[in-house]
Amino acid sequence: MQFASTIHKLPLVFLLMCLTVAGQAQEIKLYSGSIPNSKVEYSEEMGQLGQGGMIRKVLMPSIEVFQPPKDSANGTAVLIIPGGGYGVVVYQGEGVGTAKEFVKKGITAFVLKYRLPNDSMMVDKSIAPLQDAQQAIKYIREHHTEWGIDAKKVGVVGFSAGGHLASTVATHFNKSYIDNPENTSLRPDFQILVYPVITMEKQLTHGGSRNSLLGLNPSDELVNLFSNEKQVTSETPIAYLTHAADDKVVDVDNTIHYFDMLRKNKVETEMHIYPKGDHGFIFRFKEWIDPMFGWMKRNNLIK
Repeated sequence: MQFASTIHKLPLVFLLMCLTVAGQAQEIKLYSGSIPNSKVEYSEEMGQLGQGGMIRKVLMPSIEVFQPPKDSANGTAVLIIPGGGYGVVVYQGEGVGTAKEFVKKGITAFVLKYRLPNDSMMVDKSIAPLQDAQQAIKYIREHHTEWGIDAKKVGVVGFSAGGHLASTVATHFNKSYIDNPENTSLRPDFQILVYPVITMEKQLTHGGSRNSLLGLNPSDELVNLFSNEKQVTSETPIAYLTHAADDKVVDVDNTIHYFDMLRKNKVETEMHIYPKGDHGFIFRFKEWIDPMFGWMKRNNLIK
């Protein structure tokens, strides 16, 4: 989201946990030593919540964990990726707020604080967010016993540009952009995309997201690589997609074209298009979430 202005403006991972301001949630730093693909050293002041619950710079990627009570936990986990046009992270609203809704259904939720593409901070800014998302999936799978998670019920949830990153994780899992000595599966078991950016094709993409991730003059090869509708195969995980037809920030055809490619590749997919709601509709009405939970129930992801 330039979207912010539209809404309101290794080896095995090291366990470094600390209590956060969000109640019983825990924050886990994703890397123990040097951060892959980084040009700069970690600075403690980076990654703090700013105005409107948004984060504008991340040097130390992390996940914040929200757990349901043990007597209601069902073993399903989601990695939640907030949006923000690859320029900010809408952390509180799309991340923490959504995590709390999943917890009510017995789902363990991990909110991703990922690096925002920046040429001065990264060797290759186009892959930095994907590295962090893959590292998070890897952590969840490798530590599923500790969190009471079924390793075969780990999904990804993405909003807006976070939906682009989520769909990238769901379509680029055969190549590891991180150290993965155990060859842990980086494939999510399901994907939930909410008003997502999908393509990087100029005529349909969200311009701010494309410019931030790929630069002003990306090669055709790079555009194709991160146009995720072109990366769908029969191995792509099952999907739940939702968007508003009157979205003036991210054209609904992003979702429709992705659905079409999933359907053609015989990937089980459900799509809900609301006639009105514009971009960021989760901030204006809560009814969107019940059909999603219905889909999860039908797919044995919640009881």
